[in-house]
Amino acid sequence: MTRRQKTRSGSTESGGPRARDRGPPPDRSADPAPQTSSTFGLSHFDAAGAARMVDVGAKPETQRVAIASGMVVMEIATASAVRAGTIGKGDVLGVARIAGIQAAKRTSDIIPLCHPLRLTGVDVDLRVANNAVYIMATVRAFDRSGVEMEALAAVSAAALTVYDMCKAIDRGMVISEIRLDEKRGGKSGVWKRALPGNHVAGKTRPP
Repeated sequence: MTRRQKTRSGSTESGGPRARDRGPPPDRSADPAPQTSSTFGLSHFDAAGAARMVDVGAKPETQRVAIASGMVVMEIATASAVRAGTIGKGDVLGVARIAGIQAAKRTSDIIPLCHPLRLTGVDVDLRVANNAVYIMATVRAFDRSGVEMEALAAVSAAALTVYDMCKAIDRGMVISEIRLDEKRGGKSGVWKRALPGNHVAGKTRPP
């Protein structure tokens, strides 16, 4: 048999089948997505480094609490106007409080890998001192995932609302120090931010 005849019969010169004659690759569409820890040590990444939403279905439902805080630094005159309620757009602290509560409830809509949670309570407290508005949010839920992001989202939205309502008279305001201060519940137990002068945050696990 000639070389031309071998080619027409569907074999290569080495005797292997043509690529188009090989069978289709196995269908792996039904394989479950891997839920093991990634090589990065982060549960939001799979073993290949791709982002994923963590499966929390096997976790027990427990009481979850998170506390976050932040501040908006402004001119003294702006802070005085906020305190006196004379900002042209209205009650700055009241509107910012509602914005924070709403943001906590909608966190999974804006943070892609957050789970929708059944929140049982959201408290957003704002106070004016010197040249700043200080914000603290406490979020509670009875669910399978923590509410740290909900607390941080509440503080962020409240701070942005303060800026929006006051920017006409003070565009130099600075939003800063948005941080998680404490979380409770879940496998990791209690975590608290270290006080000034300490280097390690307190962390205890449930008995």
